[in-house]
Amino acid sequence: MADPYDVVIIGGGVTGCATAYFLAAGNFDGTILIVERDPTYANAPSARATGGFRQQFSTPENIRIGLFGAQFVKNIDQYLSVGGDTPAVDFKERGYLILASPDSLALMQENLAVQRQIGANIVYQSNESLTARFSWLATDGLAGGFLGLENEGWLDPYALLQAYRRKAISLGVKIITDEVIRLQYRGNRVTNVELVSGGSLNPGIVLNAAGACDVSGIAAQVGVVLPVEPRKRCAFVFECRERIGVTPQMILPNGVAFRSEGDRYLAVVAPPPEHDLPTREFDIDYELFDELIWPTLAERVPAFEAIKLASAYSCHYDFNTLDENLILGPVPGLENFLVAAGFSGHGLMQSPAVGRALSELIQYAEYRTLDLSRFSYERVSTNTPLRETNCY
Repeated sequence: MADPYDVVIIGGGVTGCATAYFLAAGNFDGTILIVERDPTYANAPSARATGGFRQQFSTPENIRIGLFGAQFVKNIDQYLSVGGDTPAVDFKERGYLILASPDSLALMQENLAVQRQIGANIVYQSNESLTARFSWLATDGLAGGFLGLENEGWLDPYALLQAYRRKAISLGVKIITDEVIRLQYRGNRVTNVELVSGGSLNPGIVLNAAGACDVSGIAAQVGVVLPVEPRKRCAFVFECRERIGVTPQMILPNGVAFRSEGDRYLAVVAPPPEHDLPTREFDIDYELFDELIWPTLAERVPAFEAIKLASAYSCHYDFNTLDENLILGPVPGLENFLVAAGFSGHGLMQSPAVGRALSELIQYAEYRTLDLSRFSYERVSTNTPLRETNCY
């Protein structure tokens, strides 16, 4: 006999746990179960992400998602405290500085106008202003940059994940260590969720938030095609003899990003498209550091000509090949099956707003605080991309 649950969430990463939290903390009085195959989260992007929060996007909804995310983490005691214990997510509000090339400046200025209209405190910085603020930065060939003055920064991703999880459990959410191996459906409803342990679940609603390596396979079992692939991302931690001080999250025109982390630095970049293929491997691409990241850093920060790689790690992004934007909500033909996929590296920063939005869809069958309907599956079925031009 299958165990009945009002909501079954496949995947206990930040999206799954945030959704469970918002449901349990609201007016929803049904039973909620999260199925997570690896409670250590050893290789999960929810735990190994770089932890950034920003509003420097081009899509208005992404900007609003970013604003709520910042408000959430800056007031996390009001949301995720348990028994008077406030989670220590260590939000460092140091801003993002996205540098512009002459070719990208006009588009980035258009995006800035949208960001500021919505309420994001982003400003343009000329090369002269950049030099005055960051004396260690070489501005040759740049057309200035765009700096977040508040609500942008980064935090400890694992701490945020555990805070969601702990709060959800305290509110009655059940989390089990297991893996979904099969979904059965009849007509327009998912009727049974089979587990690798041999158990099965009778769901009222199923949320597929299974993450990069599993979300598309789970969807395919009910005839849903998701344009989502696992793409490997490597992060590199390095040391520099010369201290340049505290930095924002820097994003250079070719996509290389870095920031200060105590007395070290963290750097990342997406591989060139011809090498950015779907994979489940975790091996570190050291050539990416040697041939792309290091030369770029040395060009923009002369002090980084002499650096030493200290460590590296990798995880997988659930990369949306259609448009690099999230896919959210119900799918055609199934009345009790929702997806949350294709975050393309933005899942952690978007988890507060997305968790709240999914909880509203589950409870009320509509968005009530922030309308995210532009991210619906419809654009997949009609092959209508929603392009994010500030996608890093």
